[in-house]
Amino acid sequence: MTTSEKGVSLPATHPLTAPSMEEAQTTQFRLIECVCAHFDGRSLLSSDLGVTPACGRPETTQKVEAVLADFFGTEGAALTQGAGTGAIRAMLSAALRAGEMLLIHEAPQYQTTQYTFETMGLNLARTNFNCLEELQGALAGRSDLQFAYVQHARHRPEDSYLLGDVLRALRQADLRALTDENYTVFKVPEIGVELGADASTFSLFKLLGPEGIGCIVGREDIISRVHTMNYSGGGQVQGHQALDALRSLALVPLLWAVQSMVVDEVAARLKGGEVQGVRAAEIANAQDRLVLVLLDEPIARSVVEVSARFGAQNYPVGANSRYEIAPWFYRLSGSFLDASPELADYAIRVNPVRAGTDLTVDILRRSISAARSEL
Repeated sequence: MTTSEKGVSLPATHPLTAPSMEEAQTTQFRLIECVCAHFDGRSLLSSDLGVTPACGRPETTQKVEAVLADFFGTEGAALTQGAGTGAIRAMLSAALRAGEMLLIHEAPQYQTTQYTFETMGLNLARTNFNCLEELQGALAGRSDLQFAYVQHARHRPEDSYLLGDVLRALRQADLRALTDENYTVFKVPEIGVELGADASTFSLFKLLGPEGIGCIVGREDIISRVHTMNYSGGGQVQGHQALDALRSLALVPLLWAVQSMVVDEVAARLKGGEVQGVRAAEIANAQDRLVLVLLDEPIARSVVEVSARFGAQNYPVGANSRYEIAPWFYRLSGSFLDASPELADYAIRVNPVRAGTDLTVDILRRSISAARSEL
């Protein structure tokens, strides 16, 4: 834990394991194998629209869902409108009824997820996923609990739980698990459903796909209910949207591996004292895998503001969407600040996105200098 001049410090972080370049290459090849198993060459270049009688959605969309179910090893998949938030809402609505109990981690939730809990009227049981003994104790004798919801990316910097361990504890207590995989698909070796969860959601918009497209993969009872609840022409992901998302997804594994490598390099150079005004730097999954930067002075908001002059993007579109290509300088997430509000003036998130280490470090250096000069 490293402290700034005013006594503000970065907590210890526990970043998730990132795939290597070789693992990313294997992932890309396997995804294309799944594509070729469900599409012929001509159908990859054409799409359809509407609520087709055979499957209640565009046939192209159904094929893309089959590819994703095959790739993640699940019984089914459903594409949704509303990106990651829409997918989470659809998954929770398919699995639970209003007023039912849901086990969650005792940490600040993403605002949109919290609103979903509230609008569904769910009764929330909270426990500490970082401590397996506490989790097991909270599960003992709880016959009113049937489902748990686990966010794979970190709620707060000090979170350290391993998703596989949490899911094993839930299975031992006969609880079904639903996971939020936003910011983790292709950035970790395995997502929730690959580790035994009943369903997992993620945003295809955050994976270079078109705006508003989300995905749920998992058990057939949940997936089939999502499709049933979405039987409306206006709610369908149309065939061209599904194909666009699939084509974009094929580009992601290696891009994410390169980005992860640059994150490591940026953190190492900042820890080495290369940029004056930076007191500490830590890699964290906050929300994305990036660098938390602790500044000597309370100029975090100004650094974010002026970074745009030097080419950085300082507000999100989708956080690693197709629109974000320049280094990304931004405030800490709302859930992180709820847990550590003292960091608001001293810490920022830096994500190189598609950029290299030199450019990312240079923009940070120039942004700190400009923010200081304008005090």
